[in-house]
Amino acid sequence: MSNPSAPEFPESLLWLNAAPTSLREKRGRVVALVFVNAASAWSWQRLRDVTQLQTRYPGRLQPLVVHVPRFESERVPQQALKQLRRQGVSFPVAHDRDWQAWQRFKVESWPTVILIDADGEERERIVGLHSTGQLERALAALCEELPELRDDEDARPGHELGPEPRLPLCFPTGLAATSDRLYVADSGHHRVLECTHSGRILRQFGMGLADFIDGDLEQAAFRRPQGLSLVRDALYVADTGNHALRRIDLLTDRVETLCGNGRAGEPIEGLVTTPRAAALNQPQDVAATDSEVHIAMAGDNRIWTYSLGNHQMRCLAGSGKLDLGDGAGAMASFAQPVALAAVQQMLYVCDALGSAVRSVQLRNAVVQTLIGQGIWEFGDTDGPRDQARLQNPQAIALSPDAPLLWIADTGNGTLRTLRLGGGQVATVELPRKLHGPAGLAVVEGSVWIAETDAHAVLRLDIASGQLEHVPIGE
Repeated sequence: MSNPSAPEFPESLLWLNAAPTSLREKRGRVVALVFVNAASAWSWQRLRDVTQLQTRYPGRLQPLVVHVPRFESERVPQQALKQLRRQGVSFPVAHDRDWQAWQRFKVESWPTVILIDADGEERERIVGLHSTGQLERALAALCEELPELRDDEDARPGHELGPEPRLPLCFPTGLAATSDRLYVADSGHHRVLECTHSGRILRQFGMGLADFIDGDLEQAAFRRPQGLSLVRDALYVADTGNHALRRIDLLTDRVETLCGNGRAGEPIEGLVTTPRAAALNQPQDVAATDSEVHIAMAGDNRIWTYSLGNHQMRCLAGSGKLDLGDGAGAMASFAQPVALAAVQQMLYVCDALGSAVRSVQLRNAVVQTLIGQGIWEFGDTDGPRDQARLQNPQAIALSPDAPLLWIADTGNGTLRTLRLGGGQVATVELPRKLHGPAGLAVVEGSVWIAETDAHAVLRLDIASGQLEHVPIGE
């Protein structure tokens, strides 16, 4: 019995970084049709899986990405492409603005990978992330059926139209600041920078190549590092691409791994006594104290805590279910936590897919939603926090001298504030819209902003409202 032929792409598909193509044109090699959403951590991980598999079958496997928007901002093609490029995606990407391809191919959730053989027939459909082995086996069987390699330019990894410009920074994200230093997670260049406030680079941690290596600053390696947290002479790094928590000793220039074995997975339940051997799931941000490091684990929708004293890790809060649910410990639910801010016995959490800001009381792990109404509720509204709306926020930071939480409202391209206690949300007046802000730090009257999609760092003078570009490495 033959397999059904895969339908052709709808004419409404907009190809973002490659010439328009069709499945008929790809006959002769295996096509992995990957349906994703640019804001979804689960989609990011599946794209990384496909990237690794393509290197095994050069010329025989052609991944094609179909992006389906979740947020209103993602309906703008260039914004969607920027989000995918943050994850290192260089496959041909088609923008399914009105979900027509989603319906034509009868997709029900992302990520979904549809495998189409060299004759144009659908052979397998892999849904979700708990089937990596199935994906590997199915691709191996299909690719090994092909008699010979095909080496054409369009099939090579990394070949795309209109790539990102070559600049000193590439998708910077996490920031940490002191009275005279600025630390930047230069995610796309796989390194962490120590800079002066004027932008002069003093030290680079990581060789600049994606890898997972401890050691001195010239020898160590990161893979798409994101969040940063500084406590005295220790800089903690959410090494997202390596699924690890790393620490940089600023006195010795040494980089070491505290948690994570470099592979994606969910840590075991209960107390993790050997965190260096554990699998983490896309840690996006960290918030460190003298005794603990809290980790926002975007891939498993939980908040974890690593003890600096006994070197053990435990789940602080979250059931693992993607939702906005208040409660204590495992009774609560998060919707892709991506940013943290800690003060005394309170931890603030930014939930990207919930367009929400949450609080966690560290004494009893009670979670409360401060802003956010549900995982499909988003907008751009100021006012009392129970009425305010955000859209896919990516970063938060606390003012050290005021009960004020700063929010990078990424989907709306704005900077927002939440007055703690009173609960009012306000939009900060800026001279222009921000391009994909995904990192914040506040120190001594300044807000430092990672304008991620513009490959830049900005400084906002709170008193005057002046916004200026910081020429890092220029």
